[in-house]
Amino acid sequence: MTTITFDTHKFVRRLESAGFSTDQAEAVADAFRDTSAEADIASKRDIRELELKMESRFEQVKGELTLIKWMPGIMLGGVMALILKAFFPV
Repeated sequence: MTTITFDTHKFVRRLESAGFSTDQAEAVADAFRDTSAEADIASKRDIRELELKMESRFEQVKGELTLIKWMPGIMLGGVMALILKAFFPV
C-alpha cells in the first residue's frame, strides 16, 4: 500500500483558525497522522493494478467457458461416432 503525505503544519493552522488552541490542534494533528499511518488505504495505483489482474483473470475464464461451451458438442459427436460404428461396422 501507499504512504499518504500529510501536511501537519497546515492542518494545525486550519484547526487553530477554527478555534482550537495550539495544544489541541497539535494533539488532533498527531492523532490523525498516527491513525492514517496505520490505515491500510489503497492508492489509485493499487486499484489500477487490481483492475488489470482482474481483467486478465476474466479473459482466462472467458477462454475456459468457450472451451466448455464446445465440450457437449464434441462429446455428442464422439457418442454418435461410436453408435454409427456399432451399427455400421467397416
